[in-house]
Parts: sequence; C-alpha cells; structure tokens
Amino acid sequence: MGGVAAFNVVAKPIGAACNVHCAYCFYAEKARLFPAGENCKMPDEILELYIRRFITEQDAPEVDFVWQGGEPTLRGLDFFRRAVALQRRHAGGKVIRNALQTNGTLLDDAWGDFLAEHRFLVGVSIDGPEPLHDRHRQRRDGGGTWASALRGLRVLRRHGVEFNTLTVVHRDNARRPLEVYRFLRDLGSTFMQFLPLVERSPGAPSRSAGWRLAMPPADDAGGDVTEWSVAPADYGAFLCAIFDEWLRHDLGRVFVQIFESALANYLRLAPGLCVFAPTCGAALALEHNGDVYSCDHYVYPRYRLGNIRETALREMAGSHRQRQFGQAKAAELPAYCRRCDVAFLCHGECPKHRFRLTPDGEPGLNYLCPAYQTFFRHSLPVLRRMAEDWG
Repeated sequence: MGGVAAFNVVAKPIGAACNVHCAYCFYAEKARLFPAGENCKMPDEILELYIRRFITEQDAPEVDFVWQGGEPTLRGLDFFRRAVALQRRHAGGKVIRNALQTNGTLLDDAWGDFLAEHRFLVGVSIDGPEPLHDRHRQRRDGGGTWASALRGLRVLRRHGVEFNTLTVVHRDNARRPLEVYRFLRDLGSTFMQFLPLVERSPGAPSRSAGWRLAMPPADDAGGDVTEWSVAPADYGAFLCAIFDEWLRHDLGRVFVQIFESALANYLRLAPGLCVFAPTCGAALALEHNGDVYSCDHYVYPRYRLGNIRETALREMAGSHRQRQFGQAKAAELPAYCRRCDVAFLCHGECPKHRFRLTPDGEPGLNYLCPAYQTFFRHSLPVLRRMAEDWG
C-alpha cells in the first residue's frame, strides 16, 4: 500500500456543532462547508471505516485516536462506546489510545465512568479565572460557561481521569499571565497547553471558499487580525512570565507543552508539537461525513484531500499534494527567518500565522515572530543548562 508509514488524524464526530458560543472559535463556520440543515453526526458506516483504516493503514505498534469538534461529547456516550468496541475488534494486536478535547460543560458521572474505564486522555478548554474565561466563552443565551467547565473538571478528578488544560491565549488573558498560570496549577492541571489566538477578518469574501469566512491561511493579502487576537508583545511577555514562575516553583512537577517542545528542539529531538517542527503535513482532519483535509486549521475547499469512502487515509496522507503542503513550511520560510538565531527552536511556527512582511519586505513572516524571538531568547540560557544536564 502506498503512502506514509505513520500519520495522525483529528476526527470530528459531530462536525463543527457545539453547545457553546465562543466568539473566537475558528471552527464554527466550517458548518458552511455542508448543505444547510445537514445532520452533522458521524454515521456508524464512517465510524467503522475510519477506525478500521486508521488502525490497519499505518505501520505503528501504537495508534492514537483524537476526537475533537465542535464539541464531541454532543455525539453522545453510545457513539464512543461503539468506537471503543470497534477499536477492540480491529486492533490486530496494536495498542489503542484515545484523546478527547472538550469544553467540559456536558461531562457527568456517566462520562466520568466511561472515560476512566477506557483510559481516555481528556483535554479541557479553560482560559483562566472566571472573568477571563467568560470573556469569549459563553453560552448561546449570553451567560458564562466557566462554572459548568469547572464542574466538568471536578467530574474528571473525581473519577481519576487523566486530563490536561488547553488555554486559548487571547487579547485579555495574555496580559495576566501569572493569574492564569496559578489558577490552572491550583485546579490540579499538571500539563498545560497555551494556544495563541491569531485570526484574521477578511475584508472581502474569500476566493477559496466563496463566503465571508475567517481569513484562510496564506490567502489574499488584506484583513487585519480580529480584536480578540493576542498581541505579539503580550504573548511574548506572557510566555516569559510563566516560564520564570514555572522554573522557580514547578520544574519537574508541571509540564507546559511549549517549554517541553523548546527543550526537545534544542536537543534536536522531535518537538511533539507540529507548529515547531521543521515540516508539517502528518496530521489530517476528518470531518463527520468522511471528508479529509490537510490539517485542522486548513479545512477549506482547496485543502480537501478526498473522502475515506473512496481513498485510503494512508494514500491521502502520503499524496503528492499533502507532501507539498507539509514541505512548504520549510521551503517558504523567509530569508529573515533562516538567519534568525532562534530559528532552530521556532522553525517559523504555524504557516497559518505567516501573513506579515519581514523588515526587508519579504512576505511570509509569522505574525507572532516578535513573541517567539522574545521568549526563545529569554529561555535559551535555561534550555542550554537543561541540555547539559540531560547529556
């Protein structure tokens, strides 16, 4: 069978449907890719086809399933019970693991029992203390979601479910780094992901999609960042402040994804985070109807690779189109970035964010470049010492 030896997939069992209205959500608009009123529930036919192919089509002894949305718990417990049963049927001796990303608001003891029994790793979206979380993460009636998200976290802790926290760093919480970090630490989070919010608003309908979507990655010039996008200077200061706090009090006890990735890159190991890898393209997105896209952040018509009803996942992952997509990350890195002293830690970050001009006028500079230069130069002496201890 042609294709790549191993690849990842982010599966959307309920498409973009969600019970929460997050002002900054980049995925909610993906519902427009499908006919109005379409049932966005992944049918059992697609579920079994996906599970069987994902397990059998890659040469790896361990297979990690990642379930996202929208809000995947809207698909219901019975769907995930069927998924686990199908994984057992098709495992073929491979180790199967599951990760679920959720806003936490629908979790109850039935979910807690299930997630604990099947050892799911659960990522819970929470943006900090109540005012910062509820600034953009609201119910459809305008009320906040902080209390229900914390209730879901308590369910996970009560049932002993392994969890991590995913914090979107937006214009507001970026200015209060220690408040956010200490809040998450006090919640019991020992693995934290900080996801910088960078979205552009189009000045005109997108050529690639035909409607007023959030600006597609690397699309036509124009369109500034949204009012909730993080400012680069704030994000750099945010990371530095948390790094210093973590170094003083929590080294070896709390794991922060970007810090782990930075050390891995310093040691010339796989960073474990695609945005800091030299190339990308090994993580596909699977929609509820079986459509497959190049990446979770590139779910636009031009990046559709096919449908699993017609084409093997491995074939799509290893296709010429997808290889070009992944290699473009390095090939299109501006000369300014190639000369940068911390380029080996950053690798230009996500191509989705490369819509600025370099100081010498070359296109393709990452919007967050000033943030990463600040943070990586700040942390570099510590990374060097850690690497010496490692060796």
